[in-house]
Amino acid sequence: MAAALSRALKLPGKKGSELGEYDPLTQADSEDESEEDDLVLNYPRNGLGRDGCMGSGSSKHRGGGRSGRLVGAEDEAQEDEEEDEEEDEDEWRERLPSKSRQGRDEAKGMQYWSHRESSRERSGEDRGGPGALGGAGLGVHGVDAEEKRIRVKNAVRSAFFLVPLVCAMLLVLLCAFLIPCQKAELEKKLQWEKALGDAGGVTPPALALWDVDGDSLADVLLSVIAWTNGTRIMQGSKIYSAVAVSALSGQVLWRKIMREMVMSIQCGLQHSEPPSPVCLLIGKSVLMAVNGTTGKKLWSVVLRNIESQAVLLPDLQGDSIPDLLVATLPVNKDLDLSLTLISGETGAILGRPVNFNLTGQGKLIGPLLHETQQGSYYILFGLGNVEAISLRDIYFRATGELPINQALRRKDPGWEGLRKNNSSSLIHIYRGSEQVDFLLPLVDGFCSSFNSLDATSNLNSTRSDWLLVYGSSKQSVLRQKDLRKQWTLNSSAIHSQPTPGHFNNDGILDLFSQYSANGTMTAQIANGSNGRLLWSAEFVCPRLVLETAAISTSTGHSAFLFWASEPLGAQRNVTKATVAPAVSAAQPLIRKLFLLHPAYPTVLLELGSTTDTTVTAAVSYEEHQKDATYITVSSRPTPDSEPGARIVKSMSLRAAIDKGQIVRLAEGGKAGGGVKPGVFEVNKFFRRLSFKHQ
Repeated sequence: MAAALSRALKLPGKKGSELGEYDPLTQADSEDESEEDDLVLNYPRNGLGRDGCMGSGSSKHRGGGRSGRLVGAEDEAQEDEEEDEEEDEDEWRERLPSKSRQGRDEAKGMQYWSHRESSRERSGEDRGGPGALGGAGLGVHGVDAEEKRIRVKNAVRSAFFLVPLVCAMLLVLLCAFLIPCQKAELEKKLQWEKALGDAGGVTPPALALWDVDGDSLADVLLSVIAWTNGTRIMQGSKIYSAVAVSALSGQVLWRKIMREMVMSIQCGLQHSEPPSPVCLLIGKSVLMAVNGTTGKKLWSVVLRNIESQAVLLPDLQGDSIPDLLVATLPVNKDLDLSLTLISGETGAILGRPVNFNLTGQGKLIGPLLHETQQGSYYILFGLGNVEAISLRDIYFRATGELPINQALRRKDPGWEGLRKNNSSSLIHIYRGSEQVDFLLPLVDGFCSSFNSLDATSNLNSTRSDWLLVYGSSKQSVLRQKDLRKQWTLNSSAIHSQPTPGHFNNDGILDLFSQYSANGTMTAQIANGSNGRLLWSAEFVCPRLVLETAAISTSTGHSAFLFWASEPLGAQRNVTKATVAPAVSAAQPLIRKLFLLHPAYPTVLLELGSTTDTTVTAAVSYEEHQKDATYITVSSRPTPDSEPGARIVKSMSLRAAIDKGQIVRLAEGGKAGGGVKPGVFEVNKFFRRLSFKHQ
């Protein structure tokens, strides 16, 4: 009796709305139940008495006939089932939050003997069937809709995450595979070679680099000499022309026939109609402006004995188009030099030529435009010496009027005070016993932006100091603020114009120059701040006069490109199988193109070699690929009596670096001691090197 009572106390006493108070002690003491009650109690176990058959009244009947044997033989299993059923009930309550409080109380009021059955009934209701909760099926449909909405929401979220991820992966794959392929294809297209007309000896032809077809690559404009019947032996007449060649394929874009040889080509002058680059073709007696895209003539002016390139001037007439200035030197009067002003809009001569009776002799210097610190404009020119005159005075002497632009009417008091003779309009920049060979502004890319007439390059070059080379062996830096020599360096005879570039880290342009003596060529770099030597090396004399090119690189320094023969005492590390064989005594002289970078001053990179006689060269930049192309114009000899051909060749520098050969200089080429760099280290550096605009 006590054990039965103890077990009965563990049973939950629940209060229902229809069955009244439930007493577990009364249920435990009821031992005289009939056998029919046992049958009734066993109905739920056999699946009978479900809501669909018995209705709600049967629940009350079973509640009153509760048998005490429930807590006797099956109490342990019943307790486990109760715990599971309570958990199911709690979960069911959470899934049906809209169920009313009264419905939950009615479910709790079920008798213990029918608690398991009512749980099964609720399970049936959860499956959407009819039950004691009338209307619960609608709630289940709401739950299904809610779950479906949540699944759709999760799917949308996953899509928003996965779609950008897949797109990013595809973009990475495109960058990893397609872009390198396009880059390699572009480098391949930039490598071309084309024969254009007669070799014309070793005289450098007119050469300019400018994008005339709008593909963002600087095309090649070149003066060409050809024969009417294709051969000189048949005494055919010469045909002079200017040719524009595509930088991407080497195809001729246009050809302009001239009545005389073109001495100079300059591009970049902007014209109002049409809005396209204008190129100037300058001969001995004619200056012609043509459309850079089509080669169509815009205007021309006839002069006599043109001796210089055109100088880009500020607008003198107020038509918003820059004007031009050229120098002419009559044959019958060697000392009379004339400066002529030309309208950039129409080609008309502004006023009359301005003549100067110069006392010096030698090479024509300039003319160059210079803007002082006070904003005044002066023209530098001379014969063996360097003189200066204000642009205002030139315009007044040519037209008898002052320039319309008020800024062009000013004079710099500091410069005017340098005039030693008040009766003369000339200011002496340099006058000495030794003739001047070169005068060039110290500007980044002055030599690389070949014959450019664009306003930006012109503005930079007019505000700089100058490098003065005189006596064939002395070079000095002139400060533009007071025209004093900053330093002077003595060397052997310099045979080409020095090239400015950055070799050290002081931010001041250094100077690369070449000179020949006793069968050897010496290349050297002087410090732009004090004139001390930073680097030098000796080579077999190549019997070639060609300017060096300086290119800005991603390291902040300049790479120097120069032609020479075999370095003296050089050691080679062959890194590619495509390297040209060594020079033998029976072979003609092989000239080599070397690249020098300040990061490895004891190492040269041989980019190529040729037996052709290269007469001129220039560098153009490819901004999108961080690459540069090296353009050479050469005279190629032929084995028979026919004249040689003029060969124009384009070479991608990055592609040439990948195939280059390492050449280690002798101890004399060092800029200082240090550990000898390894082949892998040098190759890795040069292959990662990229180029940029100055």
